[in-house]
Amino acid sequence: MSDAHSLDALIQALKRLPGVGVKSAQRMAFHLLQHDRAAAHNLARALDDACKLTRHCELCNTFTEHAVCDTCMNAARDQTKLCVVETPADQSAMERTGAYKGLYFVLMGKLSPLDGIGPNELGLKKLFERACDGVVQEVILATNFTAEGEATAHVISEGLKARGIKPTRLARGVPVGSELEYVDLGTIAHALVDRR
Repeated sequence: MSDAHSLDALIQALKRLPGVGVKSAQRMAFHLLQHDRAAAHNLARALDDACKLTRHCELCNTFTEHAVCDTCMNAARDQTKLCVVETPADQSAMERTGAYKGLYFVLMGKLSPLDGIGPNELGLKKLFERACDGVVQEVILATNFTAEGEATAHVISEGLKARGIKPTRLARGVPVGSELEYVDLGTIAHALVDRR
């Protein structure tokens, strides 16, 4: 066994993070161990605490330390609107806009048959139950505009329509402050189709 087994294990663990390759993982590991052991201990404790304490909200499925998250508990939120997003990161992005004041349902993924992720794995039954609770009046599909995200939105849309709910979809278009000559053709085409 190598003398650096624990260091190798740390590098392999860091490499599992998105966008982190071997060299970046090595730099992080060496920095933490050489220059900032206190930060390394804090990181280890924070990860351990998050793994022990974080669970899924019983209503919207996002991460929380309680049975129901703060957003779902907030009576000031518009209870008639339900925004469906793929991940807690997507929910956070929606919140940062300050433009949406309704509730959420977080899928924790997207349909991906090649990866074995179908409607049951995404908890679509729970989503449909929430959308049909008699309070929700609009379901906004805010899945990503990838092939999987579009397929996910389509399946959810069809399921909602079968239950008498007409969903809406986030609009696609030209980014604010951009010039048409620099925008990709697919974005311009979708913006033209989705014009209002």
